[in-house]
Amino acid sequence: MSGFDGGGASLTKKTMKTWQPRHWSAKEDIDRNLKTLRDRAADLAMNSAIGHAAINTMSTNVVGAGLKLFPRIHYEELGMSADEARIWARHTKREFELWANDLHCDFMRRNNFYELQNISFNSSLMEGDNFCLFKHRPPSGETPYSLRLHLIDAQRVSNPIGDGFGAISQVEVQIPNSQNRIVNGIEVNRDGRLEAIWVCNKIWNEPQSVIPELKWQRVKVFGQATGCRNVLHICKDTRPDQFRGVPFLAPVIEVIKQMSRYADAELTSAVIKSFFSIFFTQPASNLDFNQIAGQGEQDSSAPCVDVSEYRLGSATMAALPRGVDVKSIDSSNAQSTFDVFTNAFLTQIGAALNIPYELLVKKFQSSYSASRAALLQASDEFRQRKAAFVNDFCQPIYEQWLAEAVALGRIKAPGFFDDPLTRSLWTSAAWYNERSGILDPVKETQAAILRLDAGLTTYSREIAESEGQDFDEVVATLAQEREMLSKILPSQTPQVQPEESESTEDEQSEEDEEIARRRKTNRS
Repeated sequence: MSGFDGGGASLTKKTMKTWQPRHWSAKEDIDRNLKTLRDRAADLAMNSAIGHAAINTMSTNVVGAGLKLFPRIHYEELGMSADEARIWARHTKREFELWANDLHCDFMRRNNFYELQNISFNSSLMEGDNFCLFKHRPPSGETPYSLRLHLIDAQRVSNPIGDGFGAISQVEVQIPNSQNRIVNGIEVNRDGRLEAIWVCNKIWNEPQSVIPELKWQRVKVFGQATGCRNVLHICKDTRPDQFRGVPFLAPVIEVIKQMSRYADAELTSAVIKSFFSIFFTQPASNLDFNQIAGQGEQDSSAPCVDVSEYRLGSATMAALPRGVDVKSIDSSNAQSTFDVFTNAFLTQIGAALNIPYELLVKKFQSSYSASRAALLQASDEFRQRKAAFVNDFCQPIYEQWLAEAVALGRIKAPGFFDDPLTRSLWTSAAWYNERSGILDPVKETQAAILRLDAGLTTYSREIAESEGQDFDEVVATLAQEREMLSKILPSQTPQVQPEESESTEDEQSEEDEEIARRRKTNRS
């Protein structure tokens, strides 16, 4: 034996020889099981407390009320001054808010841009991925822009059936008379490069749909004439050759389901333990001899006492018939290990999802240092998820909108369509949302002040990360408020600072010694 033959790769050990899983490509491991994973993850997200809490925790901390745009153009390379860049950024943000806050940015005219962020992110967590189509409609009186966003459910992107495509249950199908193939609704060419997606007009086999016939539409991911993106795929890839995303709860589906069953059983047990049953018994010796022998008539349905005459209550005394006894049923079945058991598995679930236990169950009972360490650990995952969502959703949409704004002449950006490098200088931006919570506001504020004093951060970033606000707007508002206060409130008399002592170091040391001597005398 060599290497792992005697350990993890052993096929002869009793503990290992029956454990022989198979690890194939992403198409075999993920796409073949994707339907089952989606159904189970969606059930946990909607009907399980822990599954719902995990997705809500991630969504609240990553997206929150919506990621806000903060343009950060490279003004020096664009030949602009800092003041000109600040004015341009302020105007661009105002124009973007005009489009983003309007319901017409949604193709379905139901949500604004920030609400679409929550829908897209939650859907990508629950089902593994989702899609956003760029569509254009004539501008209306509410918005001068034609860009519309159309979110597509992940289950609608699937393999077409009929016309030689094969069955919908197949993971991969070959397009007739073409070298391209379709993997779970994603069309790729012979080299595996992304070409298009196939969108169905409804979810296959949906019982409540009134659409009679299934139809698929092919949508190219990149425009043939311009090369611009037509489709956004919101997905967090974890493996090479991966075409579809994995639900967020996939690694812990079995654990959460078993915990839910255990919790339901404990809840049922707790309800049963709240019952208090009483039985009236009568010994056989008190019965008539003929009844015991079975020779006489016996009414087995008749109770030995009339229960309607007796009630349970405080300070109640009742006399029972002769020979009748009362017995209570003890339904107690205390499970003292419930908390220990569930907390252990909740810790494992949090570790698998990269959400600390304290944040997952929203219970902070440890010290300040431990709670802060949990929040810092979770912030790494939130930051990574936020960066991925910005790259997949927010930034491409902003670039598409800015191109239309520049083309309409509402925003001036010289050289925007002339050179890709110049375009990237104009489209550079940051995305922030309001911080969901601060463990200790005083310490967090002091830490921010220290970072500012040391030159490790900027006022713009601190204000954006903590409150989700723009630095220019905050400064302008502060200036207006202070000007108003100076006009309305009377000026306060400055406090007179005490004069500094002119005593020498020797005199000061003598005074200190005298004070120490007096304190020592007083204590004696």
